[in-house]
Amino acid sequence: MNLKKLLLSIFLLLIGWAATAQITGRFTLKGTVVDSAGAVLPGATVMLLTPQDSSLLSYGRTNEQGQLEFKNLKRTAYLLKISYVGYLPYEKLVNNQDSYVTDLDSIQLTMLNQDLFEVVIKTARAPLSIRGDTVEYNASSFKVPPGSTVEDLLRRLPGMQVEQDGTVKAQGQEVKRVTVDGKRFFGDDPKMATKNLPAEAISKVQVFNGKSEQSRITGVDDGKQEKTLNLELKDSHKKGGFGKATVGGGTDNRAEGKVNYNRFSDKQQFAIVGFGNNTNQSGLGWNDYQDFRGSQSFNWGEDGDFGFSSGRNFIIISDDNNEENLTISGGRDQRDGGFSKNWAGGVNYNFEDKKTKFSTNYFYNNTERTLDALANRENFLANGTFRTTDDNSKLNVNTNHRGGIRFEKTIDSLNTIIVISNARLGNGSNRFSSFQQFFQDQNRLATESTIANDARFNSFAMGNTAIYRHKFAKKGRNFAASIGYNINNTNGDASQLSVNKFYKKEIDQPEILNINQNNLTNSQTNQLKGSLYMIEPFAKRFYWETFYNTSIRRDQVDRDVFDIGFETSVKNNVLSRYYTNQLTYNRVGSSVRYSYKGLNFSAGLAAVRFDLRGEFKSDQSATETTKVERRFQQLTPNATLNFDLKNNKYLYFNYSMSVEEPTVRDLQPVVDNSNPLFIREGNPGLVPQLTNSFSLGFNMFNPGNFSRLFANLNYNTYENQIIYNQSIDQNLITRTKPMNISGGNSVGGYLDAGIPLVKTKSTIGAFTSISYSKNLQFVNDILNETNNNNYRFGTNISLTPNDKFSLYANASWGINNARYSLSSSQNQKILNNSYGAEMNYKLPSDIYFNSRFNLNTFKNSRFDFNQTQPILNLSVYKIFLKDKKGEVRLTSYDVFNQNKGISQFASQNFVSNQQVRTLARYFMLSFTYNMRGVTAKIRREGY
Repeated sequence: MNLKKLLLSIFLLLIGWAATAQITGRFTLKGTVVDSAGAVLPGATVMLLTPQDSSLLSYGRTNEQGQLEFKNLKRTAYLLKISYVGYLPYEKLVNNQDSYVTDLDSIQLTMLNQDLFEVVIKTARAPLSIRGDTVEYNASSFKVPPGSTVEDLLRRLPGMQVEQDGTVKAQGQEVKRVTVDGKRFFGDDPKMATKNLPAEAISKVQVFNGKSEQSRITGVDDGKQEKTLNLELKDSHKKGGFGKATVGGGTDNRAEGKVNYNRFSDKQQFAIVGFGNNTNQSGLGWNDYQDFRGSQSFNWGEDGDFGFSSGRNFIIISDDNNEENLTISGGRDQRDGGFSKNWAGGVNYNFEDKKTKFSTNYFYNNTERTLDALANRENFLANGTFRTTDDNSKLNVNTNHRGGIRFEKTIDSLNTIIVISNARLGNGSNRFSSFQQFFQDQNRLATESTIANDARFNSFAMGNTAIYRHKFAKKGRNFAASIGYNINNTNGDASQLSVNKFYKKEIDQPEILNINQNNLTNSQTNQLKGSLYMIEPFAKRFYWETFYNTSIRRDQVDRDVFDIGFETSVKNNVLSRYYTNQLTYNRVGSSVRYSYKGLNFSAGLAAVRFDLRGEFKSDQSATETTKVERRFQQLTPNATLNFDLKNNKYLYFNYSMSVEEPTVRDLQPVVDNSNPLFIREGNPGLVPQLTNSFSLGFNMFNPGNFSRLFANLNYNTYENQIIYNQSIDQNLITRTKPMNISGGNSVGGYLDAGIPLVKTKSTIGAFTSISYSKNLQFVNDILNETNNNNYRFGTNISLTPNDKFSLYANASWGINNARYSLSSSQNQKILNNSYGAEMNYKLPSDIYFNSRFNLNTFKNSRFDFNQTQPILNLSVYKIFLKDKKGEVRLTSYDVFNQNKGISQFASQNFVSNQQVRTLARYFMLSFTYNMRGVTAKIRREGY
């Protein structure tokens, strides 16, 4: 008993000693910020800096009473800096050595005027400033190693996140647009700027909520925002050129090279980027990928389709000859698998003055990709299951040229024109070989197929848009008109060779089907479209918006299939098709908008009509023709609510009914038997898909401490949903055909939150997302309802205690519960988890160490699938040469030699998993030379 009392006494003494130490070693800093008249200044930016180098230690904003407070400060010297729009920045050295509280009482800011302008220029810049929803960072206050990119700099900034694939998030929201000195940089692909521009070239990083394209056109706020990041260059990098060049060689004959060069001035920007490698760095951003696939994703938000969402955005054309999955990441492709050789280069030029904005860019990309995969799939039928294995190999060589021009001219204060033209020219070849086996009845071999296909294709696409805007003398009255012309043509030559064996229980020898065919396909699509838009203020804070959209799309597909014999080839009239189609689209609508002090509400209604006329036959010269004529019309309501709750809190609600026409590929009455065991056929009788979408969300961001909270709920229902029905015969040949069905739906939500643990030193975030979907599909004329319940949880933390060390860690856990009405015994749970960490450490003598670790796990106990994939990359590099222009780096990729492309998926009436041979462990030695900005110098007279 005495021992317990003694331990309790010691414990209480320790607590008291710790509390005393805490009190005596810490203090609170207080004060009230006012103007020269004594009026308080709420929302002023307040920072504590180190007196030695002005590094940011802590930050905040004054409250509604203009008060500032920093608690639990160490007893050391601080530089207090206060900034407020329209006032001279305030600085004061604070050094508390004995008292518990330092109260600065009233801190008076001086209003900025012309006489003080010179003083302001000479005043030390603050690490960050906050003005409304704009956060501006002083890049020089956030140290990164020499030779770092903008991406590396962004990782250091409070409130900024950079995902593993290079996606940038600011205040928890994805950055949609990055500009350099307010100008476009290689179109609107954010990664082109963040991955290629050097951090040392940046003076300021500005983050703000940009207006939507329609708001910019009409001048009326529609409540929609897109997160925008602007990089302001240093003066030294606006005069002269800067960039970097890298060359490297490694084991297993690995090599890579990369160069970028930039030359900017006040009115002009010029940039070049290029690379080549055989280390799986494809360098494709999302727009490059979309262009290559033919969806004409040029200039998001500038397609000239005015009015609320129609769900029609772009022409979609899928190339039958191009079925590989390109990686959409500029980084090393470690999860998708395969081996690739890549060459790419581009040039960008921008010019801007008060009345003219001109930008043009060209990008070239060549990728040769080898993909060897082993896939397993379990298929569910009403009366049983069957299993497939597929050992396949692909060799895809693809080349594309992409160019674009954007010209904007302000004729006068009331009239503006915009002309946009983008084009893509591509060609390639694809070789595909596969050995497939189908098993049923206790693993009895039922079917096997050996396939060897070879295809070549050429493609050309162009998108052209012209927009005219007119502002009337009456404030708020605006008119806009647009016209566009789009082309998307492809032609291909493919040979198909396969041997297919069908085993019967009662027959020893299999039935054999040999296919030896050649097909020539030519596809042409042309679209002419136009749009009108008028907005009229009809009462105080009320606006009436009216719009009209129209387009005519003409499709022509000529597909000739020939059966190849020993000496002759015979045309196959069953598989050959000549198809023409004309789709006319008209939409007229109107809405009423209320906009005042952050409350923005709109409700409207549009009438949509599709007219489809087409005909198809086996050959252009054939007399027997089948005609298709369809008409579809629908009223589509739309409602939006955006409410700015002040202090960077936003509430939003959206409801829309969208109408989406079928793709050209789905409409084509063409039989694709390139895989004879999975045959696809189009359906010219499809009608447009109707989607009702509801979304409710709340966003909160506190610029004083960089905490965030985002929440969203969404619900979608589908009418005439385009799904792919399956028909599976006794030989296990699957035939798919798109059809319309109603009754599918999905519901989901997400929650994302983040807070700083220690200001400027560490941040922690967490997220969760949940989705439930019901998908309908007919399998052998029996309706199957697949319910997928997806749950994902994750967390991330960043530690940047000083400029010598940084650590970024993340983890996510994913669960997919799949349930099948067709065969409930096949219900299953799929687990996909991932863990990652990146550490950077500065050693003496300008030596740096970097490590990146990823652990991915894949599990499906129903099929005894359990895979773990640890990937560790290590690198050490040294900075040297005059002005630290040189870098030599030694890197080890995949130290454990465990890299392999693993994926698992459950949907419709099947579950599958796949493993792909891919680039594994190798070592690389590289050298980088940094070209610094050239500072202009004035030669003095007489020297």
